[in-house]
Amino acid sequence: MTDQSNENADRKKGFLASLRRPSAKYSLLTLLAVGFVSGILFWGGFNTGMEATNTLEFCISCHEMKDNVYQEYKQTIHYSNRTGVRAVCSDCHVPKDWTHKMMRKIQASKEVWGKLMGTIDTKEKFEENRLRLARNEWARMKASDSRECRNCHSFEGMDPEAQKKRAEKNHKFAIEDNMTCIDCHKGIAHNKPEGMTEEDEG
Repeated sequence: MTDQSNENADRKKGFLASLRRPSAKYSLLTLLAVGFVSGILFWGGFNTGMEATNTLEFCISCHEMKDNVYQEYKQTIHYSNRTGVRAVCSDCHVPKDWTHKMMRKIQASKEVWGKLMGTIDTKEKFEENRLRLARNEWARMKASDSRECRNCHSFEGMDPEAQKKRAEKNHKFAIEDNMTCIDCHKGIAHNKPEGMTEEDEG
């Protein structure tokens, strides 16, 4: 071993030892209290930031969303209905439970890159990419068994007799065939893309 390597190893050992050594200036109780309060403040700030990114205002703060899918969504029953219950973007596109929510937020970081690169910054570019974007979202929803849909809708909670005959029949088939919401309800909140194949239709 060279002198340089020995010096680096000693420095590393000294640093690790100083981390294990009690503080000469502050008591252990003070350090624990400061760490506890800091942890609460960090977690509170982090969680507040996460929830801020789940609001409708945040989602439509970029014109790509506001000028395209938001305009379509405003024409649907998820936006305006007789009961006044509104499903916003995050209700359909962001999981509620913490683990899946964090995974989705990490995946969504690609969208920031797309924003910076101007991937869909015009109506024409958006329409060119609409089918690809829709397929990605349909695949995500299919893989999760339409988890976000099921936050509000479930087969168990349905009253088949209150449904139109066609819906009642289709839901019966869906239960029997172990289907998920997105298999039939593509285009429920946004226009269907042009160029869809038979496979896309389900």
